[in-house]
Amino acid sequence: MTRTNLNHSSKLLVACLVLLTAVAAPAAAVSVADSDVPEEAEVGSQVSATVTLDELYKNPQLESWTLQGETNLTDVTWTVTSYDQTGSKLDQQSADGTNMSVDVAAEDDVNEVKVKVTGTVPKVDNYSYDPAQQFLLMSLTQARDGGSSTELETWRAHHYTEESASARETLDSAATAVDSANSQQAEKTFDNAVSAYNNANGPEDFELATELGNEAQSQADSAKQSDETMQLALYAVGGLLVVGVLVGGVLWYRSQQDSYDKLG
Repeated sequence: MTRTNLNHSSKLLVACLVLLTAVAAPAAAVSVADSDVPEEAEVGSQVSATVTLDELYKNPQLESWTLQGETNLTDVTWTVTSYDQTGSKLDQQSADGTNMSVDVAAEDDVNEVKVKVTGTVPKVDNYSYDPAQQFLLMSLTQARDGGSSTELETWRAHHYTEESASARETLDSAATAVDSANSQQAEKTFDNAVSAYNNANGPEDFELATELGNEAQSQADSAKQSDETMQLALYAVGGLLVVGVLVGGVLWYRSQQDSYDKLG
């Protein structure tokens, strides 16, 4: 009787766990089948990002919904192309502006949607060395009847100017040198370089960040060289001590031998 109750309880527990797992498991929304998105771009340059979506009507099961897009690019053009199950193009729509919206419906045989956004990389409002400043390249959302929506995916990219990129390269090199050296002075100078970068408002600020970065690297290299010189000096002193001990031992041994010879 007890065993039967235990078996029944175990089965009930397993059933509850399965139910809880099913409830807790996140629903997989529309799938990003492919993407061609730049990770960084220079301010003022024109870039494009392309994303392909499939699994359009699963989790939740929908017959139709609205695809919404957003970007911080300027002079924007969106191109949305729909394909059927054979890969044949059904329709292509274009729109200008930072936002776009297009309907997706199963009754139209839409099986796959390709979204392309093209525009100009915006200026940087606030620079940041770590993490690097970014802008919203593209965000896609699934909007459903009733007002509910699900963010499908968001892509951000690092944007930079020629001056900020040059300063960042200097800071990266300085960071490596400072990390490998034991110099509080170099660390302080590097922090000042990063601060100059983060608060930059123009080319002259990046020049300051570059100068401080080079100074920090020079200080780190000098400190590292001093440490290596000191270490070599300690090795030399240690070597001399060893030699001294050996020579002393030999002299002592010989003096002892001479004493034995005289006694003999």
